[in-house]
Amino acid sequence: MALRPINRAVAAVLAVIAFSPMASAAPLADDAPIPEAIAPGTKLVIGDPQTRVALTLSGELAKLPFKVEWANISGGPQTIEAFRAKALDVGSVADIPPIHARWTGLETRIVATKYRLDPVANPIYVIATAPGSGIARLEELKGRKIAFSPGQAQGALVLRVLKKLKLERSDVNLIELPSVGDTYVNALASKLVDAAPIAEANKQRFAQNYERDGAKVLAHALRDDPSFLYVAKTSLEDADKAAAIRAYVAAWGRATKWIETHPDEWIKGYYVKDQGLKEDAGRFLVQSNGSPNVPLDWVAATERLQETVDLLAEELKKPPFKAATLFDRRFETVAGKAYRDGE
Repeated sequence: MALRPINRAVAAVLAVIAFSPMASAAPLADDAPIPEAIAPGTKLVIGDPQTRVALTLSGELAKLPFKVEWANISGGPQTIEAFRAKALDVGSVADIPPIHARWTGLETRIVATKYRLDPVANPIYVIATAPGSGIARLEELKGRKIAFSPGQAQGALVLRVLKKLKLERSDVNLIELPSVGDTYVNALASKLVDAAPIAEANKQRFAQNYERDGAKVLAHALRDDPSFLYVAKTSLEDADKAAAIRAYVAAWGRATKWIETHPDEWIKGYYVKDQGLKEDAGRFLVQSNGSPNVPLDWVAATERLQETVDLLAEELKKPPFKAATLFDRRFETVAGKAYRDGE
């Protein structure tokens, strides 16, 4: 029996659907090469406030080969929530959020890594003690109330400090508080906790405000320096977004070099203008950050992250897994090469 011809209007619609990129494009496989070209109109939503400022100051923002929407998002809880809502493509975090995301059923991938050349001398966090707590040394944390956020880098640091002191979780009282804004500083000031990890950036101000009442700022002498870009795995399944993410990782590497080689412009443009700090405070922060290390391979990064996975799995009673599965090796050399090209 002969088939009747398709109505011309219907045929036209079918033709449009057949050749529509959304209809024809299959998800990009995990091991498929990332395309070189980025389709016009490709957009990324990025939560990386510092890099936004660096790219603006360096003049590179206008050169990005894709559209970018900046989200005022940073830190693990916010980025994970945004990934789940499909409201974010790229986030800037420490090492704990990708691990925590896996344990909550969210697939993310690390696409860039950065450390500090001398991490012990240039820590991201210090251990602050509450006014009147009487704690003058780390060894005196036993039996005390310590602020703890299991899904953030500060939480992992607390566990590392306890391990260093040969203390069990049961030897202290961990008070679960998300480290957002001044939450930990306020908790210390109100004596809700006896100790908490606070940013090295807040050390001077905390000491000025509370040292006269007995508060202390203690060095922990541990590595706490990982800085990652990570992405929702679904974003990498879109070939155009994957290509745009690679371009952003390269820009991130160059921005890291620009910050390192333009300290005065960075102090004025970021710490003073964007963050509202005084210039001397910005200069202190540049000095305390030390020099960056953007590696060309992830061998050491994988080993360090595996140690963190194992520590958290044991302490938080979570299933262990291979840290290597969190890295997308297609991006392994991108940031490091861009950082060196920026010299």
